[in-house]
Amino acid sequence: MDNFYPKKGRVILHVDMNSFYASVEMAYNPSLKGKPLAVAGNPEERRGIIVTCSYEARAKGVKTTMPLWEAKKLCPELIVLPPDFEKYRKASISMFQILAKYSSLIQPVSIDEGYMDITECINLGSPIEIAKKIQAEILAELQLPCSIGIAPNKFLAKTASGMKKPLGITILRKRDVPSKLWPLKVENMHGIGRRTAEKLNKIGITTIGELAKANDYQLKQLLGINGIRLKARANGEDFRPVDPDAVSEFKSIGNSTTLKADTTDEEEIKGVLNRLAGSVERRMQRHHVVSWNIQITIRYYNRETVTRSRKLKYAIHAKEDIFNAAWYLFKKHWSEEPIRLLGITAQDLEEKNDSTKQLNLFTFEEEAKDEPLINTMEKLKDKYGDDIIVKGLTKPPQTSTPTTSFQKDFLQDYKWRKEE
Repeated sequence: MDNFYPKKGRVILHVDMNSFYASVEMAYNPSLKGKPLAVAGNPEERRGIIVTCSYEARAKGVKTTMPLWEAKKLCPELIVLPPDFEKYRKASISMFQILAKYSSLIQPVSIDEGYMDITECINLGSPIEIAKKIQAEILAELQLPCSIGIAPNKFLAKTASGMKKPLGITILRKRDVPSKLWPLKVENMHGIGRRTAEKLNKIGITTIGELAKANDYQLKQLLGINGIRLKARANGEDFRPVDPDAVSEFKSIGNSTTLKADTTDEEEIKGVLNRLAGSVERRMQRHHVVSWNIQITIRYYNRETVTRSRKLKYAIHAKEDIFNAAWYLFKKHWSEEPIRLLGITAQDLEEKNDSTKQLNLFTFEEEAKDEPLINTMEKLKDKYGDDIIVKGLTKPPQTSTPTTSFQKDFLQDYKWRKEE
């Protein structure tokens, strides 16, 4: 038996489906296999955006979020299909049902990936044998390829699964970190985005190895407590368990305050909401979570209490975004009667590291159109500071446009099916 099973510690698998949406389309229509294929919104229109594409299309230079016209220019023979949500949902449920044959400790983190704890599965074979069986069964039963990372913790398992695609199986032990991870650029590390990488680069941290050896005080000054957590990850440390119930833990973090006197003064109310947003942000930072739903509580002078919430297009965690969502709700629902108490609650929480921004299939075109503006704003902030631009309130999406991501909806649906 493989001695990978430790006397102490865990054995974690990260199962990551390869080019999932495109692969599902190929499974439904085998004639598409081996051809350059892309899933895109509004494929009839030149302004459509690539959601995902096959490896044959990637070999031609086609990439996710690329405008359709550009993809067609690179690959004139590109086959473009609109997204079919029900197909992807069914395929994902079937995939997780296969995983459940091997372990009861499964934690989905999106429609096409999840963690498994196989520490107690020694009777099923070595970790590499179990990974091979899972990969082969998913391919045989569903005609879908996947890559699997094997490691002692979630961070290393996630990192390992991305090392060989498609149909890769990679073992990443903690002792491998100095040779396999440290030489890589810091922006290649799971959990580090472009802005964080830029901040680290400015203080001379360009590789994962430099992050692993960085000064704690300097990291905390630059990135807060998240800097210390990223350093631990860079050293291969991650103590998060695989939690099957995490899908259903739509907990909340909130704060409320009773005003010194009943008031209708908008400036005073705005100041209170701003302070509450700051309090909620700090608590969310301590728990390393983001929110998909903001709720406000208004208690009037006569003790009548109302709560109103707003689902968000993207997950948020910053004070400014929390305040903006709360202020919009307040302006929409305030009766203009004197107020005694105000509260803000962040709901539908999700761990920040697992909340990689998924391309929203309903709104990706809007996002792509905003990209030049966003790039300009970032350049201005870099040159003149963050205060040069202050975001204004924007009108929320119309009710005809879905405002929660397909990925988030799937996780709730998965939990509901699991409990049946």
